[in-house]
Amino acid sequence: MSKTVIPTPSQPLLPVANSDLHFPVRRIFCVGRNYAEHAREMGHDPDREPPFFFTKPADAIVHSGTHIPYPPATENLHHEAELVVAIGVGGAKIPTDKAQHHIWGFAAGNDLTRRDLQSQAKAARRPWDMAKGFDHSAVIGPLHPISEVGSMTSGRIAAYVDEELRQEADLSEMIWPIADVIAHLSHFVTLAPGDLIMTGTPAGVGPIARGQSCRIEIAGLSYAEITLT
Repeated sequence: MSKTVIPTPSQPLLPVANSDLHFPVRRIFCVGRNYAEHAREMGHDPDREPPFFFTKPADAIVHSGTHIPYPPATENLHHEAELVVAIGVGGAKIPTDKAQHHIWGFAAGNDLTRRDLQSQAKAARRPWDMAKGFDHSAVIGPLHPISEVGSMTSGRIAAYVDEELRQEADLSEMIWPIADVIAHLSHFVTLAPGDLIMTGTPAGVGPIARGQSCRIEIAGLSYAEITLT
């Protein structure tokens, strides 16, 4: 084994539901504006845009049930309920009809967003990195194998803040379904085992304040829940 000049960073892991197993995480890709009503609430026409992607660092993952600090450099932190896809078999230029064979499983997720920083970046035509890829920005619940929960092409997705319903939709309302997302992304990068894809959020995104809790629910999956301190 090669010697390193600093301690080797730990491997980000996600728990597998109802087991003592863990899923090692390599990269996190996120789909922007993949529900029509959310695209409209952000001021865009959902019928004219192909899927686009941004990333979060793997070590931004927060496990469900965690208390996290309110992030610095923002006064407008938003929740975004999302279905997370875990890739178990890698590949490039994956055909849409073969995409399901590359999926290991699914989880509920929350793409936390510093909305004020994102708005500033958009206005200046600059990257969104500091609005999306900050510490503790990827809240992800336990993973469920596809063999247990199926293809997740439909089912309720919702976000609650202190038990107030904020977002509610059905996974079938995605503009670009899961298989299309995987196929499209695999034409830009070679997907690998351990990659995660956060598949976009429905309408109703909004702020979470210090001291509040936010819970993401997706039918058939464990919750993704955090409390801000």
